[in-house]
Amino acid sequence: MTQNNRLPFAVIGITGGVGSGKSTVLSYLQEHWGAEIIECDRIGRELQEKGGACYEPMCRLLQGRDCFGPDGFDRKKLAALLFGDPALLEEVNRIVHPAVFAAVEERIRDAKQRDVAAVVESALLVQGGYESVCNEIWYIYADEAVRRERLKASRGYTDEHIDRILSSQAADSFFREHCDRVIDNSSPDLENTYRQIEEALRALYGRYCQTEEARRALYGTYCQTEKKLRALSDREENIPVQTHRRPEDASL
Repeated sequence: MTQNNRLPFAVIGITGGVGSGKSTVLSYLQEHWGAEIIECDRIGRELQEKGGACYEPMCRLLQGRDCFGPDGFDRKKLAALLFGDPALLEEVNRIVHPAVFAAVEERIRDAKQRDVAAVVESALLVQGGYESVCNEIWYIYADEAVRRERLKASRGYTDEHIDRILSSQAADSFFREHCDRVIDNSSPDLENTYRQIEEALRALYGRYCQTEEARRALYGTYCQTEKKLRALSDREENIPVQTHRRPEDASL
């Protein structure tokens, strides 16, 4: 990846069910287009570690419960505890989710200052209200049979375990209703996925390209020269990118 591949600032949301291949899309956007990847689950785990914003509040909430290890929370014990107690899970979520959202907003502001595309990923992106900070949300789709085979091969999951996971996640119809674009990642030929990503990028950035030179840069050769990159980045005297859902959130 070279500097000429760097996408200018916009916020793309990535969501989808387990086994759909979201990590494939994230890797491509990072390695080929220089995007800043913001994974909500990873941030949530970091915030729950010792010294993180969620650690002390969660310790007070979970005091006396069997979910601690020598260095903080025992992730397996904590997951089992919360899986069996929906009310407790809701209390933990009230601690963790706002903290994660605030951390994501900070990462987005940093990406905007550096004029780098930010990609926010979460299976619960829509449910978490992240549409307010995203220019678009992409649903990464894969056939259920494909997802099952991937989970068996990569994680060693049993059919029963996969059944439990799939039953707890949003249906395909939910994602299609609430997302702006579908990326079909069912094919073993990744070039098929990459083509869809580049089509999505051309459509997204095309809405913010106000000059003919910028349009040629984006639609023609995917910003492979410094001149074209500059044309795309400038966006007609640096016109700010705004969310199509809530323009008042454009201060990010």
